[in-house]
Amino acid sequence: MKLPRTLRLDPSDLVVFTAAAEPGEWAVPGGFAFWDEDPAALAGKRRQEFRAGFLGLGSFGWSTLVEVAEASPEQREQATAALAAHIEARYGAPDAAAARAAAEEEIGFAAGLCDHPPGTVLALARVVEAGAVRERFRTLHRRETPHGDFGALPVFAIAEIEGEDPDHPDLTRLPPA
Repeated sequence: MKLPRTLRLDPSDLVVFTAAAEPGEWAVPGGFAFWDEDPAALAGKRRQEFRAGFLGLGSFGWSTLVEVAEASPEQREQATAALAAHIEARYGAPDAAAARAAAEEEIGFAAGLCDHPPGTVLALARVVEAGAVRERFRTLHRRETPHGDFGALPVFAIAEIEGEDPDHPDLTRLPPA
């Protein structure tokens, strides 16, 4: 079975979210985290979490990207149990059984997004259309190259050249979206 796992390709999640998920956490879309909020009233980091965040199930921080990954039945159970405990504690589920049912539904939905080969990267765009919240998911796949098999290369790579000073943009000075 497969589940989404958080992925961090650059440090931007550390700046744009209130709390960033650690790389490698199991994740769900997490739209339930906004059910009692008016999306039009969201601002700053909370608005960014709404617009593009997957909820990590270790830290309960947010991640812009996730990757499809193989998960054992034990790992799925651990993710479900962690999410159920979080739903009960943070969102006031009436009891453990209700929290568990909600967590199983969310984990099932997340697993349904993973009908792709492991390593496929998923991105999320959450918007309000006609008064309803809509989630759209995009996939990024490894591209075949005309020059041969570069299968050992990652989907994304950062190359640093010796002797050059790397660029370190200050993301905190960017204007809000």
